[in-house]
Amino acid sequence: MRLVFISCLQYLGSKSHLFLHPNSLSTQKLGFGGGSMERVFVVFDFDKTIIDCDSDNWVVEKLDVHDLFAQLLPSLPWNRLMDKMMTELHSRGKTIQDIAECLKKVPLHPRIISAIQSAHASGCDLRIVSDSNYFFIETILTHNGLMDCFSEINTNPSYVDAEGRLRILQYHDVNKFPSHGCTSCPPNMCKGVVMKRIQASVSSEGEKQFIYVGDGKNDFCPALTLKETDALMPRKNFPLWELICNNKMLVEANIQEWSDWEELETKLLGLTNTIFIEEKCRVRADQLVPVDCKFQTSSVSAPDAFNRNALPVPQ
Repeated sequence: MRLVFISCLQYLGSKSHLFLHPNSLSTQKLGFGGGSMERVFVVFDFDKTIIDCDSDNWVVEKLDVHDLFAQLLPSLPWNRLMDKMMTELHSRGKTIQDIAECLKKVPLHPRIISAIQSAHASGCDLRIVSDSNYFFIETILTHNGLMDCFSEINTNPSYVDAEGRLRILQYHDVNKFPSHGCTSCPPNMCKGVVMKRIQASVSSEGEKQFIYVGDGKNDFCPALTLKETDALMPRKNFPLWELICNNKMLVEANIQEWSDWEELETKLLGLTNTIFIEEKCRVRADQLVPVDCKFQTSSVSAPDAFNRNALPVPQ
């Protein structure tokens, strides 16, 4: 069950307008996740990581507002430009349903679907940190049966106004949020700040391990928050991978690059399985009775120990 927010998809078929989030900051806690590997957190970027395209560009191209988008791009920040494009689509008679149908056609590779489902089934806590927007992400994940795999989505908020027009806001209110000082993140969203918040929110629950999967320039900032015990999975030959290659001394995490979704699935599940096995071995080691009898004594008496292992005598 979603804890706080009303789904934008619930608007479809409804005549009333629904706000996804009243503020600029949009962290959607979905209430899913947990299990035997709940100390393992897998954080995904969305565009060009879960999907093999930029969701903003997909809508702009498929709904034929590319010319206006290109014309306004030099004068508007990307996030505000996308909000402008939604207004333009509305003026051309495109509905929220039209945008949703367009997004449902975004292809997802079968191996990223199985990777997400397998990691979730194993008990990992899966989250998204993306500079897309909530409506785009929710629509695509729901259509592909993946929405319930994620416990939290951090992205730019979106809502449907009284006229049925999709509006896209900024994750950080640039008028209130002080400059985060990193050159790899846009003003509207610093993924490093988001990642630090996630890490702090679970730090009191014991040791945690993070796996970050991304591709873009703005994924470098959260990559720098990872520790030696964490893993970083950059998409090879994409901006994040290039930044890592040029700044290897700045990255502490275990780097596991990937080129396609088959490799992503193999390496991701390999990492989570290794962590799970190590955890089981550690727990078993903690439960073992010391065997050095010269220096240790057992609380089990010799007769009791013998009787517990004795075979029944045939009558």
